Amino acid sequence: MRIAIVDDLADERTLLRNRLERQLRSRNVQASLFEYTSGEEFLEAEEAQHFTVAFLDIYMAGANGIETAKELRKRDTDCLLVFTTASTDHALEGFQVRAMHYLVKPFTEEDIDRLTDELLSRIPRPDKYMELKVGGSEIRLCYQNIVYAEHFAHMIYVHTTAKRTLATRQPFKAFIAPLKDEPRFFVCGRGVIVNLEHTVDFEDAAFRMDDGSRVFVSQELLKSARQAFMEYLLQRGYMS
Repeated sequence: MRIAIVDDLADERTLLRNRLERQLRSRNVQASLFEYTSGEEFLEAEEAQHFTVAFLDIYMAGANGIETAKELRKRDTDCLLVFTTASTDHALEGFQVRAMHYLVKPFTEEDIDRLTDELLSRIPRPDKYMELKVGGSEIRLCYQNIVYAEHFAHMIYVHTTAKRTLATRQPFKAFIAPLKDEPRFFVCGRGVIVNLEHTVDFEDAAFRMDDGSRVFVSQELLKSARQAFMEYLLQRGYMS
């Protein structure tokens, strides 16, 4: 997820960035935040690579926030727009460019908390991550990079899309706790969890993964596994 903060005042950019980073971190959501001092600078960067969310200050020197948003909409209809402003006088113009929210200054931590929930509800699959201690170092592992994980001899072995296996010492229950609310993950039995994003088939009591591996499912969970796999295919539009 790429987030742009566009404001000609450095203090305002820093305040918003710090609060956004804190809220995203508390939700284990991975995001890259970028700051721009003008609408022109933002549009130049956006032309090279689209943003997921853009916070635009309305009252800026040069192209103001509304003008910047109108130009943005000519080439990007998906970017979520949030206007930061001391006034809602431009609400009608904001509606015309499909702004999702007006963040009225001075905003509070609670304002950003609520807005973060709203933003994430509109993003199909935010890039969440978990923090793991591997080899004495703390690393961030994005959920989408987990193929499957298995628990053995007090260790969790996480098989990743980079074809590396990360070993971390923790209870399996603790490892899967943040993944339970993620429909892309399915617990296959005692000590095994699979990411349905990387499944290509379900056959002979096992998920076949896109890295060529097979992850077996315990007998009592076979029906649930097949159902989860079919629902995943339907959700992704792989079946008609």
